[in-house]
Amino acid sequence: MSRSGDSCQNTWCSARGSLEAPGLPHGLCLRLGLEFALVRSWPSAHIHAGPCRWRGSAGHGGSMRNRSVAFFPDPATFTAWCNSHLRKAGTQIENIDEDFRDGLKLMLLLEVISGERLPKPERGKMRVHKINNVNKALDFIASKGVKLVSIGAEEIVDGNAKMTLGMIWTIILRFAIQDISVEETSAKEGLLLWCQRKTAPYKNVNVQNFHISWKDGLAFNALIHRHRPELIEYDKLRKDDPVTNLNNAFEVAEKYLDIPKMLDAEDIVGTLRPDEKAIMTYVSCFYHAFSGAQKAETAANRICKVLAVNQENEHLMEDYERLASDLLEWIRRTIPWLEDRVPQKTIQEMQQKLEDFRDYRRVHKPPKVQEKCQLEINFNTLQTKLRLSNRPAFMPSEGRMVSDINNGWQHLEQAEKGYEEWLLNEIRRLERLDHLAEKFRQKASIHEAWTDGKEAMLKHRDYETATLSDIKALIRKHEAFESDLAAHQDRVEQIAAIAQELNELDYYDSHNVNTRCQKICDQWDALGSLTQSRREALEKTEKQLETIDQLHLEYAKRAAPFNNWMESAMEDLQDMFIVHTIEEIEGLISAHDQFKSTLPDADREREAILAIHKEAQRIAESNHIKLSGSNPYTTVTPQIINSKWEKVQQLVPKRDHALLEEQSKQQSNEHLRRQFASQANIVGPWIQTKMEEIGRISIEMNGTLEDQLNHLKRYERSIVDYKPNLDLLEQQHQLIQEALIFDNKHTNYTMEHIRVGWEQLLTTIARTINEVENQILTRDAKGISQEQMQEFRASFNHFDKDHGGALGPEEFKACLISLGYDVENDRQGDAEFNRIMSVVDPNHSGLVTFQAFIDFMSRETTDTDTADQVIASFKVLAGDKNFITAEELRRELPPDQAEYCIARMAPYQGPDAVPGALDYKSFSTALYGESDL
Repeated sequence: MSRSGDSCQNTWCSARGSLEAPGLPHGLCLRLGLEFALVRSWPSAHIHAGPCRWRGSAGHGGSMRNRSVAFFPDPATFTAWCNSHLRKAGTQIENIDEDFRDGLKLMLLLEVISGERLPKPERGKMRVHKINNVNKALDFIASKGVKLVSIGAEEIVDGNAKMTLGMIWTIILRFAIQDISVEETSAKEGLLLWCQRKTAPYKNVNVQNFHISWKDGLAFNALIHRHRPELIEYDKLRKDDPVTNLNNAFEVAEKYLDIPKMLDAEDIVGTLRPDEKAIMTYVSCFYHAFSGAQKAETAANRICKVLAVNQENEHLMEDYERLASDLLEWIRRTIPWLEDRVPQKTIQEMQQKLEDFRDYRRVHKPPKVQEKCQLEINFNTLQTKLRLSNRPAFMPSEGRMVSDINNGWQHLEQAEKGYEEWLLNEIRRLERLDHLAEKFRQKASIHEAWTDGKEAMLKHRDYETATLSDIKALIRKHEAFESDLAAHQDRVEQIAAIAQELNELDYYDSHNVNTRCQKICDQWDALGSLTQSRREALEKTEKQLETIDQLHLEYAKRAAPFNNWMESAMEDLQDMFIVHTIEEIEGLISAHDQFKSTLPDADREREAILAIHKEAQRIAESNHIKLSGSNPYTTVTPQIINSKWEKVQQLVPKRDHALLEEQSKQQSNEHLRRQFASQANIVGPWIQTKMEEIGRISIEMNGTLEDQLNHLKRYERSIVDYKPNLDLLEQQHQLIQEALIFDNKHTNYTMEHIRVGWEQLLTTIARTINEVENQILTRDAKGISQEQMQEFRASFNHFDKDHGGALGPEEFKACLISLGYDVENDRQGDAEFNRIMSVVDPNHSGLVTFQAFIDFMSRETTDTDTADQVIASFKVLAGDKNFITAEELRRELPPDQAEYCIARMAPYQGPDAVPGALDYKSFSTALYGESDL
């Protein structure tokens, strides 16, 4: 700075009041050295049309009254400062002495820099009109608390340069300097505090004043580096080179920050105490240059916070939609498989279907149960976060609501239950069919073996050449055949009945069964007709026949039934059986024992029949009667009877062995039933007890929410630790199914009941934990204290008389009254209560959950971001415009959030729109309302 009367052109003179006007677009700082408090002394000052100079010998610390001052500020500087503001209104001035004389542009300048409207100016050209306009401007300045000394409208209208410049300096002091404030401190103290905070992290910088703290130039460089680090290489600066430091800061500020060089480095370094006002004025240029960046940073941070919440919520919504779609698609694919009721032809194929179903229950379904539970938890957490961030509730896509998933799951479980029942019934049906088919084949084979040759025998015309005795023998033989035929009638009826049952049970080989049965029935009808025809033929020749041997006849009559009895006994002894309980096999064993008890009587009947045959031979031999060698009345010889009797004797122990094996099998099945029942009767009540305990825990929660959450998680771990007992029960149930055991009288619990109970238990504890976690989110986000949360819980539980976890309207009203809300039974109270109910029960279900109660109480006591706040933040970034451009968003916001806004903001349609203008107001409103964002 110039000393001893040297020229101070382009610098500030060291005098009080050295300040600069904020917001100058080209960094025009006023090169003035005189506080306007001395304006009234200007008429006596020595003024010349050159650079301002000091005249006199007063020192820097002397009083201005003791100085002789010649001050004439550079009009070009004031002109440029005025034009920097007038250009905003589309005009400018050329001559500061002349262009303000009519008062019009002076009033316009005040409107631009203050942002307020002045009284309507007078447009006349007369002197009185101009004086009136200037007085309106001076009155406005005075209304802002500025005392105008020795400045009148007439001097301005007359073009008095001194008064005009003094008035402009007054305007600069009031509107550019006075408003600097940091934390409610004055301009000087506020500016000092701002400098201290900005330079605090820098070494060798300690700003304590506006004179010697700035001599080494490091403080200027620190201010620039703090806000624009790319412009200054601060680590390369040296404290012992102040001139280089100062010039570096001045040149960077002038080139990149539009702050002109107002100080001289050599003057500052060469002065023991640099001028305080000059330093303040120059530093204030930095304050105004960087204050806008601070506002933009604050606004950008607010927008980033809001957008981050919105992006996170959108990510959660996309996750929900994806998980819901996958789960619903799995349900959609699985239900048709479970609803497929096409029966298989063999029991092996049906057992494979049953094994596939077991794999589905053990392998495929459990992960989907977990996905469904996690999906509900994610949905509840998302809705809680949306409420806490003052966003509208999430509405999933059509068909993907939680209720849609629950409906689909219910349909799945119904189909699953029906599918398992169908599989078991179909296996029983196929077992029954296999048993009936085998029985049909055995009886048909026996009948076909019996009928073999019978038609030929009945068609034989041997009676035409037979003797009388032969004829009578043929008649007796035919009577025996008819007796045998009648005995076989029951077997034919059984064969037809079995075939009919196979048709009713939809046996896969019914065609062959029906063909064979029809053939047997047709043959049986033919045998009946042939038998009748042969009887009629024999009766015609009966008179020609002699008596036959009664012993042979008696033998035949007794041998035939006995032979049929042995055939039936062999058939029964070889008959297949199927039982499912120990009682059924014991019934078969009892019937078999009863059959064995009749064998001695049968043996005596056999010996009696054989005795008849022996007696006939003895009589014939004794009477020299020549026998034909066989009984003419029957084909059942003693050899046949003995052979079949031996066969019966061999089949009896085999039947004993088969029955004992089945008895052992049923005893093993009974053991499996009792083993499963023992475990199920422990696991089932345990699950039921845990469900009741969870219900009590959710109502009687004590301690902090974190304590409750830890307690619930420990409780959940204890439940999960019980899983091996369920696995053991699954293993026992699998053994029961593999043994084809279909009922269990020892327990009322089925594996399906146990599975459903276990899934409900896991889902209930998970939901209870999620409810507490959401309460913690609500408490932390809303700033609710633990005591308030406990008070809310205590009030809610007090009025939840049935411990159902929800309050009816009357219970909720009583709870509100207890908390101090005025919802008494009058018009005003009813209206307030209806408003509250619309908030806590938007679906009009008639119930208020504890989570809805907490959300309401938290909204009553806390505040959140609003759409108006976001709009105000965008307006700061847009420079007070009604729109914002993509370039401004990319400059002020992080890249991902800037592109997020650009992609979602609608084009701005206002009258002041420019190409590429974006509507940030509709975008901000959409963040807090119904939107497609």
